[in-house]
Amino acid sequence: MPLQPCRPEPALSFVNEIPEHGPAIEALLNRAFGPGRFAKVSERVREFAAFAPELSFCALEGGRLVGVVRMWRVMAGDQPIVFLGPLAVDEDARKHGLGAELVERACAAAEAAGEAAVLLVGDLPFFQRVGFEVASGVTLPGPVDPRRVLVRARPSLGLAGSLHAR
Repeated sequence: MPLQPCRPEPALSFVNEIPEHGPAIEALLNRAFGPGRFAKVSERVREFAAFAPELSFCALEGGRLVGVVRMWRVMAGDQPIVFLGPLAVDEDARKHGLGAELVERACAAAEAAGEAAVLLVGDLPFFQRVGFEVASGVTLPGPVDPRRVLVRARPSLGLAGSLHAR
């Protein structure tokens, strides 16, 4: 029997989020986080933050959404920054660096747009490899372990204060 040529996997494409992605994003977020996602402190931030679709990215594989990262404009004290989240990758696309790639793209877009810092709530071991460190002096609208409040900022940025709308 002759060998059949291997069909290559569809390539990933990265695009800015548009409204048409909404239903697929909601379905992915529901699979990734379940209904408990609405109880998290990050959701309290998104309630007052301004969504930044030009800094938010979707990963598509053959037209199917397999990952998303969203960015939101906020203030930390008197400093305008962006808040990253949620970040979600479909279960069958994990373990290949897609989450880190989405974070890198979003952070690069934020930097190119002149944003001074990206803040998030997450696990330091994952986010440290893409330039995040524990943020000290930033207060979120609800209880959160301060070791999970992370920032990727321009050097010497003094980031402190409560998060609030821009």
